[in-house]
This record gives sequence, structure tokens and C-alpha cells, in this order.
Amino acid sequence: MPRCEMPTVSDPAHSLVSLYEISKLLGASLNLDQALRDVLNILSSYMQMGRGAVVLLDAAGKPQLTAQAGAFRKADGYPFAAVQKVIATSIPIVAVDMADEPLLADVVATLGTLDDESVSFLCVPIKSGDRSIGALSVERTWGNDARHVFEHDLRFLFMVANMIGQAVLLQRRIAADRQTLIAENARLQKMAKESKPELPVHGLEDVVGNSPAMVSVFSQVQQAAPTRVTVLLRGESGTGKELVARAIHMLSPRSKKPFVSVNCAALSESLLESELFGHEKGAFTGATLERKGRFELAHGGTLFLDEIGEISPAFQAKLLRVLQEGEFERVGGSKTVKVDVRLVAATNRDLEQAVSKGEFRADLYYRINVVPIRMPALRERSGDIPLLASHFLARFNEENNRHLDFTDDALLGLQGCYFPGNVRELENCVCRTATMTRGEFIRGEDLFCSRNACLSSSLWHAEQPARPAETAAPAVAPPVVMPSAPPPAAPLATPSGDDLSERERLIQAMEKSGWVQAKAARLLGLTPRQIGYALQKHGIELRHL
Repeated sequence: MPRCEMPTVSDPAHSLVSLYEISKLLGASLNLDQALRDVLNILSSYMQMGRGAVVLLDAAGKPQLTAQAGAFRKADGYPFAAVQKVIATSIPIVAVDMADEPLLADVVATLGTLDDESVSFLCVPIKSGDRSIGALSVERTWGNDARHVFEHDLRFLFMVANMIGQAVLLQRRIAADRQTLIAENARLQKMAKESKPELPVHGLEDVVGNSPAMVSVFSQVQQAAPTRVTVLLRGESGTGKELVARAIHMLSPRSKKPFVSVNCAALSESLLESELFGHEKGAFTGATLERKGRFELAHGGTLFLDEIGEISPAFQAKLLRVLQEGEFERVGGSKTVKVDVRLVAATNRDLEQAVSKGEFRADLYYRINVVPIRMPALRERSGDIPLLASHFLARFNEENNRHLDFTDDALLGLQGCYFPGNVRELENCVCRTATMTRGEFIRGEDLFCSRNACLSSSLWHAEQPARPAETAAPAVAPPVVMPSAPPPAAPLATPSGDDLSERERLIQAMEKSGWVQAKAARLLGLTPRQIGYALQKHGIELRHL
């Protein structure tokens, strides 16, 4: 390409394409330094730029070379003096020939240009509001016969610098919010350790448990509930997040106002928008009446958004606006509705991973993750299983006019189960067992898992993880729920010194335990399911005493 026809960004279509590419880079990346390098690469391509750089002021107000394209072979190879002047005055520099500018002349020697070439230097301020926070500079090499047209280039660089300024401001706000979040979380955890509440806690009566993990949850709930801050409940499905959300509402000054719950995963994006924000009459087919959304219904109270990690990226932006501004418009309407709502959200997703993949907005993540409370899985607090099982059985008795009770071996059997579905699965197990029990006591042999009839175990194909040492079940409680495939045959431990065959040892253990498989399993150091397989293997029929 002849030097006299060096392309500029004066062509409107050319400018729009490059600005579009730059906006995509700055809007999609959480790595600001890499995004700035990519922006400079685009400028190099579209503006025939020789070298370019982005300089940003650090926390101490000193300019730092944050990103560059082209090589600056040594520290004095970049004109910091000229750039500092641009930052200090917010006035751009346009030097047709760097050799003619005193602040740039010393740098020309490092450029390695030909005798018939000159180098131009353009530098514009990067601003945040009315304050300059850095500068964007570009160097371009020209032949002596080239025409110097910088008006469009300068206007283009101002637009790019403005986008960079907005991206820098957003990144710094996110970083500041993150530091605030970390400090607040550390403070709450410290206070939770120092103040262990007496159980049961008023407002938390329905959240059963006295394990260390649940005591920590109770402390965090009591500390956070009286405030207005957003709480994010995290944990596996079935751990009781909605119960804790209701407890936070009951313990807050908003307890006399509505508590409104929405499952975000159960609705499509359009239905979720109508459900949360409401709609005007005629907004869509079937909208025959004006309808208030859940935000309006929760005005003055608490809105619980369950499975918030499942909402679409497009709807995340709409939700963020409501959380930031406290206002929205109904679907099909133009009137702004203002609300005062305390948000409690819940998710079982790894939101940090979702943010890193671009599936969840970072700004929304920091908006909802103010006070995170992790709900422990049931396997992490197996000591609470007898309390929970008795609680569910008492409710079953009241609802069905029964008077059932657990025997000790039944509670031990339940305590040894894995329960991948957590508290919800335990409640299901208790109700199913109670329904099918004929007598007044639920015994170990009445449990479906002790008879290899626990159908839910076929859903879980992975081996159960080891329990944390501090919350492990007692050694006498065997793990009951096993993978759907039969475990490897294990040699039967001999309860005495007799030289008995495997079949004889099995019969002897069953007779000593009254033909209760759970008890025989403890005698032999096996699981009830392994006992079941062994009985089938040796053709031993169960006896009912």
C-alpha cells in the first residue's frame, strides 16, 4: 500500500466496526489487562499503529504502563513526561512529527525509523467523570510525502478512551465491592464463632439441628437478619434454604410484612419477568387484567428468589437494575414502580465458576453475594439425623393420627445413610417408612434400605464421599445407601474363634441378631446391603420372629 494512502479511521463504517469489536472486548472480559492489550491490537490493525500504550494511575496516583502493543525496549523508550502532561491537564497531544516536540524528541532515537520517515504521536486522556485516570497513546509512522489527517483519528481515540475509562471504573468498583464483601464476611464469621446461640432459636424452630455446622448457620442468620443487606443461601438441593430464608424474614424488622417466594428455575424468561414485575392489561395475549408482580407484593417485606443461578443472562441485567435502583416497569407499561424489598436469594450452583465462564454477570454476583450463608449437606451433620427423623415422624403422627416411634436401631440405621437428597430425602424416607409400618414402632428392619428396597439409591452412581472427621457418624452406624451396582463381596468377619464357613458365620450372626439385618451387619462389620447380597448368594431365607 503506498504510504500516501495510509488508511485512517475516517470511514464511518470502518470506525463503527472497530468500535464494535472494542466494546465487545471490554464488555466480555473480567481480565482488564488482557482486554486492554487486545484493544491495542485492534488499533494496530485498524489504524496502522506502530506502537501504542495504555497508562493508568495507580492507587498512589503514579502512572503505570498497564498495556502496550509494539516493543518499548527500555524504560526511557516511552514518553512518560508527555503522557503525564496529558493526564494532568486532560488536554490531548497531537504531534505530527515527534522529533519536533521537546517532550518527545528523546524517544525518537529508540524508534529505529528510516531517513525518509517521520513518526506522529497522538495521546488522549482516559477519564472517569471529570477526572483523568490515565491516557491512551498511539504512534504512527509516515513517509515524508504522506498527508497528515488526524481529526478523525483523534475523535476515534477519544471514543475508545471513553470506553476504556468506563471499563476501568467498573473493574475498580467490582474489586472494591469484593474487598468489602471479603471484609464483611470475615467479620460475620468472627462474630459467629464468638456468639453461639442457645437452641432452639426464636424464629428458627422449624430448622432442626444442634450440630456445629448448624450452630454456625444459626449464628450467621441471627447476625444478618436484623439488617437490610442481601443474603445469599448456598448449598445442595434439599438442605433447607427456604426454611432459613423464612427465618431471616421472621427475625427481621420486616416480619409483619409479606414474605414472597419465587422459584426462578421453574419459569421461562418471559414468564419470570411477568411474575416478578407484573404486567399491564393487554400487555400480551391473555393479559385481560392488570397484575402486580412479586416485587410489588413483597413491598416492605422480603422477596426470596430460589435458584437464582438459573436465570438467563438477558434477565440478569433487568434484575440488576431493580436491585440497584429499587424501581422497574411492568411488562407492557411505561410507569415506573418503586419498591422497598429485602432480597434473600438461594442457589446450588457454583456462581464463581459461572461468572468466570460468562454465564452469570459479575456485577449481579457482587450485588447478591453480600452475606453468603452456606447450608451444610446432611452427610456433613449426620448427628442431626435422629433429631430430624423424630421431627418428621412427629409431624406425620399429627397429620395422620398415628402414634409411631423409632427404636434405637432404626435411628442408627438412618444415621448411617448417605442421603444425597439431604433433608428432603430424609423426610421422604421417614414418611414412606411410617406409612408402611403396621405396629407402633419403626424398627431397623422396617427401613427400606435394610431390605435393599430403597429405590432412590439407584439414582446415585458414584461412591459416597467420606464424611468429614468432625461430623462423622458414630462407628456403630453402618453406611446403608450404596450405589445401585452390587459392592464387591467382602469376607464375613468371624464373631468368635470358631472355624466356620462363610454361610455358617452368616447364619450365626443372623440368629444372634434376631434375624435383623442391620444388627447382623454391625456384628460382621458390613453394611445391611452387603448382608442382603450375602443372604441371596448363599440362598438363606429370612426368618420373621
